[in-house]
Amino acid sequence: MHHSTEISTEAMLADLRRLVEIESPSRDLAALEESATAVAAILEQRLGGKAALLPGDAGTHVRWSGGGTPRVLVLGHHDTVFPKGTLAARPFRVADGHATGPGVFDMLGGLVQAVHGLAALDDLSGVEILVTADEEVGSVTSRALIEELALECGAVLVCEGSAEGGGLKTGRKGCGTFRLDVEGRAAHAGLEPAAGVNALVEAAHQVLAIAAMNRPEVGTTVTPTVATAGTSDNVVPARATVLVDVRVESAAEKDRVEAAFAALTPHLAGARLDVRGAVSRPPMPESAAAELFALAQRLQPGIEGRSVGGGSDGNFTAALGVPTLDGLGAVGGGAHADHEYLLVDAMADRARLVGGLVTAIRDTPRN
Repeated sequence: MHHSTEISTEAMLADLRRLVEIESPSRDLAALEESATAVAAILEQRLGGKAALLPGDAGTHVRWSGGGTPRVLVLGHHDTVFPKGTLAARPFRVADGHATGPGVFDMLGGLVQAVHGLAALDDLSGVEILVTADEEVGSVTSRALIEELALECGAVLVCEGSAEGGGLKTGRKGCGTFRLDVEGRAAHAGLEPAAGVNALVEAAHQVLAIAAMNRPEVGTTVTPTVATAGTSDNVVPARATVLVDVRVESAAEKDRVEAAFAALTPHLAGARLDVRGAVSRPPMPESAAAELFALAQRLQPGIEGRSVGGGSDGNFTAALGVPTLDGLGAVGGGAHADHEYLLVDAMADRARLVGGLVTAIRDTPRN
């Protein structure tokens, strides 16, 4: 399809600059369309062939196929968590061996590395690439496509940023957000407080019940994160809302926590609760990564694997039983933070690792 090329860090940095300088906040459809168009252009320029743009309700996804029997899905996303205007405050820069700018580590760097690693191969048959636009907001519109391609291919390489110290991600917690809405009844706090039902007091009882679902010793964290209540300092609050971040390592814990949320009941007479949410990304068990991680260790002896708390689209593919290896992207850190960075010296090695894994997977007979 094309001739193999040497991997050039300079060329990777040029492609990375191009993507970082098109800001691509999740949910900004125009920005995501522009970003998807640039991703497609880079895929076509580096790999040949034609990339398809798949517009959706949450942004435009990009799909590229090397033809032949699908054997490996290279998975990534081009949306970033930073609002428009971040680039002005934090432009793309390369200095002291670090590349910085919104999205370099999560996960535009990994995307670029994967493309260049693939470009160095002689043959790209069997390779499917999917770059989605809504990973940072739960992959609602891309999940079905991710799952369909993963099952067709039978192996998934996720180009998200590495674990600390450049490790691969061999396990991930399942995660989700729950929302509790409390409805009480407003009343004047001075004249007739007893006529009211205090939604804030009710919420306080619920927050303690929710925090008690925590089981860190088995990897479960249940963390109330945002609460709002009340309207004025002399009114009994009629409404309160609590958001809760949940992370679990096992399907059993997912079931336990979801059941515990469903079982919450009001403490005060007259209060009403509305509970929504789920552990929407299932846990990615280490067993799903074992076989691919062994291949990676052969290609780069000494590379580490670790289980991490954050979720990715690898959670969905692993939950289907499809071998999935994650964290193959940029070596760096500071995802979602102002000090986000990528280590330039690691880029070529990471690109080669992706290429090597694709070749190794394709050379392994599929059972």
